[in-house]
Amino acid sequence: MENSKRKKVAVIGAGLGGISAAISLAQEGYEVDVYEKNDKIGGKLNVLTEQGYSFDLGPSILTLPHIFERLFERSGRKSEDYFTIRPLRPHWRNFFEDGTVVDLYPEKDLMAREAEKVGEEPGRVEAFLDYCGGLYDLVDRGYFQQGLDTSREFREFYGLTNFLQFDLFRTMHGSVARHLTSRYLRDVFDFFIKYVGSSAYDAPAFMNCLPAIQFRYDLWYVDGGMYNIARGLLRLMDEIGIRVHLNSEVSEIRTAESRVTELIFGNGSTVQADIVVSNMEVIPVYRDLLHEGPQFLHSLRRFEPTCSGLVIDLGLDTQYPQLAHHNFFFSGNQREHFKSVFHKRVLPEDPTIYLVAASKTDPTVAPPGCDCLKILPHIPHIVPERPLAVADYVRLKERILDKLESMGLKDLRKHVVFEHFWTPLDIEREYRSNMGSIYGVVTDRFKNFAFKAPKQSTKYSNLFFVGGSVNPGGGMPMVVQCGQNVCRRVLEWDVS
Repeated sequence: MENSKRKKVAVIGAGLGGISAAISLAQEGYEVDVYEKNDKIGGKLNVLTEQGYSFDLGPSILTLPHIFERLFERSGRKSEDYFTIRPLRPHWRNFFEDGTVVDLYPEKDLMAREAEKVGEEPGRVEAFLDYCGGLYDLVDRGYFQQGLDTSREFREFYGLTNFLQFDLFRTMHGSVARHLTSRYLRDVFDFFIKYVGSSAYDAPAFMNCLPAIQFRYDLWYVDGGMYNIARGLLRLMDEIGIRVHLNSEVSEIRTAESRVTELIFGNGSTVQADIVVSNMEVIPVYRDLLHEGPQFLHSLRRFEPTCSGLVIDLGLDTQYPQLAHHNFFFSGNQREHFKSVFHKRVLPEDPTIYLVAASKTDPTVAPPGCDCLKILPHIPHIVPERPLAVADYVRLKERILDKLESMGLKDLRKHVVFEHFWTPLDIEREYRSNMGSIYGVVTDRFKNFAFKAPKQSTKYSNLFFVGGSVNPGGGMPMVVQCGQNVCRRVLEWDVS
């Protein structure tokens, strides 16, 4: 490692994946600089504070906190000295149009009670979660922990016998429906695919590993808001000597033969690096920074973007006691919702809506007696051939508010004192994500069998990628895991 200590790493983007890679590489002795386009770190882990209200603009659920803890432990520190977390009960509350309400709990007796409310045999739920746990153990052992990137690596690590345990011939929905009879619980467990912004009808069955993450390792809230994770990681980066450059947007990457050599910034300044790690998504980097030709870009078409979202933040002058911290208001026809978003690529008439009311846990995020709601329906990513105007998204927003009011949030509009509204156009501009994608690359059984792009460039040997567009994909713990795996790839390449 003496040689690596003299090598300079430039990280493009200070999202959680870039931060994780930067910390991991610095812990191995590399000299690391992080260049962030925006005025604060965190990427999609973002915050908006206005008029006494505080909103998590991006991720609002923490799972697998032990993956974050590793970043601190490897520097002889403890994550609880940087931010504190608490488990949530219920995990989330599910509202249906006929008035049915179902809560999710990791405790077996409480979950059994909820299952019985909707006519589901508790033993079926328990058997399904056991199945999910087996899938998680299988996926975690190789795909997550070893950072497997290709079908060849999968074959070599798992072998034929283990590979067949992935339930290869079903979709995620197919396996949910095989285990559960209640349409309510089928919809709930299908929507765990929200963690990766895909469709349960297209994703392979092994994505049913997602419920195990939550039921086994719990679901957490970060005291003071999720952005305190970013603040804690910034402190750690400062303590271990990582330089973070804000308002530093990379406009071009220069190359020589099969290596990247230099970053060019919007103001014309340049930086040379021995190794570049991009937290910016794979396709925008090749298209916009490296200016690769149509043939190469065509080879990346299977790495299609996930869905986008409509982000509606409302500051209210009241509270709705029926809400939990996390809530889902389900479509009357979730199959049609998925079809609209992922096949027709049109704004859904009746979307399933995710709603966060963080003041249920943390009263500091809103004035006394008030609430702040983050409302997020999944919608199609930007389709360049059929662009939508802001007015189209505004009409959808009004349908969403209509739906929430009809499902129990009476007079919601009358209680709004502050509103913030983001469309896929804003998401694309803010984060330079591919077509406004929220979660990176879609998980699709037929398009890519859930494989994302590899972490090391196939064209430039010293260019590495991290984040939702590369394996293992989107979600906070996964991109943090990805950053640690990228570090391992860099080390393997650097000594070869």
